[in-house]
Amino acid sequence: MSNKLKLINLFLFFILHLFSESDGSHSLYINPDETLWGMGRNDYGQLGDGTNTDRNKSIYIDIGVSSVMASSGNHSLYVKTDGTLWAMGRNQFGQLGDGTTTDRNSSVQIDSNVSSVTAGDMHSLYVKTDGTLWAMGRNSYGQLGDGTTTDRNSSVQIDSNVSSVTAGDMHSLYVKTDGTLWAMGRNSYGQLGDGTTTDR
Repeated sequence: MSNKLKLINLFLFFILHLFSESDGSHSLYINPDETLWGMGRNDYGQLGDGTNTDRNKSIYIDIGVSSVMASSGNHSLYVKTDGTLWAMGRNQFGQLGDGTTTDRNSSVQIDSNVSSVTAGDMHSLYVKTDGTLWAMGRNSYGQLGDGTTTDRNSSVQIDSNVSSVTAGDMHSLYVKTDGTLWAMGRNSYGQLGDGTTTDR
């Protein structure tokens, strides 16, 4: 393989890593013109096209999008270039954060001044530009990190001085600006890395 081909392959990986997201049975991606597109399963409205029709070809969803997250639990979230957070799809445990448990087949605005978003199976987390961490959705294993196991249909603040966040199906992890790593939620296989198998 030539160096040129290697560079092309790395470039393609970089583009796909930055601008696409797929999990479960639906996929979303962002084109270089900042348009959001989706395809696949749509029975909960997770594509956000205003229908519950599955799509075997990509369809246009929105414009001015900077990042996107597709959850294995059939919901989706994305951040626009103006910092607003939008969500659509399954909402059984309030994982969309719109104050309800109603599924949405069109995206609804959740918050503003958002820098990044992630999602587990039935829960969602995001970091705001001021470094605060917020979470919503299913909390049966404490995966929201709010000190309870109460589901939340509106986002609750979890911490501050946070630089990044990620989520597994039923657990969550985040990094603070001081470089410390924090974890919460299901821990049956030790996925929190705290030396136990106790949920936190």
